[in-house]
Amino acid sequence: MMSPAGLEGDPFVTHRNLLFTVAYELLGSAADAEDVLQESWLRWAADDRTDVRDPRAYLVRIVTRQALNHLRSQARRREQYVGEWLPEPLLTSPDVADDVELAESVSIAMLTVLETLGPAERAVFVLREVFDVPYDEIAEAVGKTPAAVRQIAHRAKEHVAARRPRVSVDRAEQEAVVAKFVAAVNSGDMQGLMDVLAPDVVSVADGGGLVKGAARRPIEGAEKMARYLLGGLAKLDRPFLAQPAWINGQPAVRAEVGGELVGAVSVVIEGGRITRIFSVANPNKLGWLDEEAALAR
Repeated sequence: MMSPAGLEGDPFVTHRNLLFTVAYELLGSAADAEDVLQESWLRWAADDRTDVRDPRAYLVRIVTRQALNHLRSQARRREQYVGEWLPEPLLTSPDVADDVELAESVSIAMLTVLETLGPAERAVFVLREVFDVPYDEIAEAVGKTPAAVRQIAHRAKEHVAARRPRVSVDRAEQEAVVAKFVAAVNSGDMQGLMDVLAPDVVSVADGGGLVKGAARRPIEGAEKMARYLLGGLAKLDRPFLAQPAWINGQPAVRAEVGGELVGAVSVVIEGGRITRIFSVANPNKLGWLDEEAALAR
């Protein structure tokens, strides 16, 4: 996106990574987040900022309002989406994982949970729980009273807590499990794949109706998932390669066919095995996997 020439000291440029992260967590789409930042920059540039005492808070409010407008206007588009809808994956630096709360908040698993919240609930939850924005500032951003925001925050927190992965896995274990998964997939090792998948694993794929072979409904069970995956790979007419990658702050998998990027696979791990698989194959959602996204809180 833009980095206006000669404006290196402008607060918008200074806080750009934070603003992108806020927009991305609210929308689950990097492309939409960039659109929101473009709109927010135009708003910021046109505003009379004489009385703005806290540019960071002011900018977060602008971005939040623009993101809410996007969420509401795109509700119909999400309803008409073919198959399962998953967030747009981001290539991230391993350093993102050093901020545990940030890494968890941008994980595909968490963003998928946030999709079950309404627009205002999602905004309140993200601003409060991830970015620790005061209630009165959130109230200004979402157009509600501080008392109402506190109630929304409480409900949203309970809603997310009931659905979020409760597993805490250290980085070394995550990387080891992903490495086993990659090795099994690349070698077509059925038993190796069964060993790394939890018996009750659930796999969700997002092909957007554009990718042949992308399941439109979740697949449940290790054997069913392993047969489906290896069976599909056996039908390919070009070489398949899975590679470890850091996606959305977590160890994940980049998938290529004939050297061409075809998907990103994120996982949830518990007890040394994969319990959830999120596969994004929609080609319109893979544009952010060639360059690391700069995230910040």
